[in-house]
Amino acid sequence: MTEAKHILHKSWQLKSTEAEVKKVSSEVLKTLEDNEFEEDMIFAVHLSLEEAFINAIKHGNHGDPHKKILAECLITPEKFDISITDEGFGFDPNGVPDPRCNGNLYRSCGRGVLLIQSYMDVVEYNSRGNCIHMIRYRDREKAPISEKKCS
Repeated sequence: MTEAKHILHKSWQLKSTEAEVKKVSSEVLKTLEDNEFEEDMIFAVHLSLEEAFINAIKHGNHGDPHKKILAECLITPEKFDISITDEGFGFDPNGVPDPRCNGNLYRSCGRGVLLIQSYMDVVEYNSRGNCIHMIRYRDREKAPISEKKCS
């Protein structure tokens, strides 16, 4: 396994705007590249980050740039681990309709939660539903069952 060149353990308090979250996403993806994570993993993290941040901006904070998003990230040689919290009222992830069923297949939205679950090894929400915790392991076959971070 490659030794970590740039372990990242960082927190950000961001304005609820796409420009702000793009800066964080770029820093995270650069750290993954610097640590020679595979392209498939970087793609999975990139897509999941975009979905989680857009959900926080659009659904959690309702597009209000004065509201904040808190992101806490840890990248080690073994994994990418992030929690993203918005100021919204939250939601029930089990109440999101399956985009593969019925008329949902042709809707232009509603796929983010499923995409995140498909690409990440661990996806958890706090009880309020305004914090998502995601982990992607370098070696997916050795992934532990759960590492709860959202409270």
